[in-house]
Amino acid sequence: MTRKQKRLTVIAGGMAFLGAAMALVLVALGQKASYFYMPAELVAAAVSPGERIRLGGLVEDGSVRRGDGTETRFAVSDGSASVPVVYRGILPDLFREGQGVVTEGVLGPDGVLAADTVLAKHDENYMPREIADSLKEKGVWQHAQ
Repeated sequence: MTRKQKRLTVIAGGMAFLGAAMALVLVALGQKASYFYMPAELVAAAVSPGERIRLGGLVEDGSVRRGDGTETRFAVSDGSASVPVVYRGILPDLFREGQGVVTEGVLGPDGVLAADTVLAKHDENYMPREIADSLKEKGVWQHAQ
């Protein structure tokens, strides 16, 4: 084998290794990704049941219902639409009606989000900026200055 052939073999092997690493990263990220929705977007979108999503908005006033054990049912609203959520677990201390939340879970065939994660926010640190901006544009939520 000449020097040129050895060099080309090493370069081809390196490229194959980088390609395999990139493919593994993309497969891992594709399985973990979940799209972020506002309630109005979720109602309008054709989201298939069983799909994992993130839902952001405000806890609708008068919608919080405590069930057996740690089950809590509530609705997340953005002022124009509302999505029912059921969560089994201990809610964050900042969770209350009218408060901003980000929930993550699986959308059921009945349109109820079975959440496995609930994050309550007190400012933009807990809510993505686009969600906070969308709520501000609709006049539903104002950040304390």
